[in-house]
Amino acid sequence: MEPVPSDDDAFSTVLVVDDDDDIREILSCGISSSGCRCLTADSAESALKVLASQPVEVVISDVQMEGMGGLELCRHVKEDFDADVIIITGLVNNFAYEEIIARGASDFIEKPIRLAEIVARLKRVLMERQTRQKLRRTAEELRQNGQRFQKAMEGSVQAIALAVEMRDPYTAGHQSRVADLACAIARSMDLSEDRIYGLKMASVIHDLGKLTIPGEILCKPGRLSGPEYAMIRTHVQSGYDILKKIDFPWPLADIVIQHHERIDGSGYPQGLSGDEILLEARILSVADVFETIGSHRPYRPSLGIQKAINELAENSGRLYDADVVAACLKLVNELGYRLDGPKKAAGRVTTQMQSL
Repeated sequence: MEPVPSDDDAFSTVLVVDDDDDIREILSCGISSSGCRCLTADSAESALKVLASQPVEVVISDVQMEGMGGLELCRHVKEDFDADVIIITGLVNNFAYEEIIARGASDFIEKPIRLAEIVARLKRVLMERQTRQKLRRTAEELRQNGQRFQKAMEGSVQAIALAVEMRDPYTAGHQSRVADLACAIARSMDLSEDRIYGLKMASVIHDLGKLTIPGEILCKPGRLSGPEYAMIRTHVQSGYDILKKIDFPWPLADIVIQHHERIDGSGYPQGLSGDEILLEARILSVADVFETIGSHRPYRPSLGIQKAINELAENSGRLYDADVVAACLKLVNELGYRLDGPKKAAGRVTTQMQSL
């Protein structure tokens, strides 16, 4: 007789599959007495119908039956249902333990069967199943927490980017366009999605340090003086100083401080050269230069995509990483990549402020 679960109890459901009536009866009584709800089926075909009609945690099946055998049933169960399988067989010479486990079974019991052993094996399989379910739930919770953290981080980065654009509205949209191009270049160079994501985060806030530049310099009409230009160049160090205090999963601070370094060592602020510069920073550098030349600014029209192409081609391997330049120019010349149209900036003051 099957136990009837109350509102407070939840019994594991076990399905016994055997074409021997006596074995089914013995197993059903023993399993029910152990605290599980036990269903029975006299063939693999009947078992599949039961599985399709209600959830079952564990299937206990004989190997040799009329029609579909136990191993074939095991294959169907593992492919189509969320249930563990315990195989019972007396054909030890024909079915090695390793082969049965390889078919997806969770355990293997030889005939003649002992009810106490079957119940003990069943309890072990159910316990392992509960452990797996707990691990899956924990993994799902971690995944959801990771998504929440990622969204919060993205929101913070976007807020920083907006703050930069509010301070320097004359290059509004520059950082997002640079980020789009940098990610396209990185993807074409087969960087991992994780590195591309980190590059995107850095690109969106690569001019963060401009928050520390006086507004009268950012918005100054006409040419900048030597000291003013030198102050503008400090924005990469300022951005680094802000970001280094945040434990990001990617080297955002290093990417930001290095994005004006040049392959031949002529860049700033550290005069790094070649592979001393992070690959992500080398990609950001090319995207930054291309966008700056190729996009409109309120103080000047676009200098043209061709001028941007020429700048990169002429200085490939000297100022800019040759592989990165090649990837960028392929995107533009062969794959038709285009920068987004300019975004409207607040005000119409003409200044010399460039994306330095």
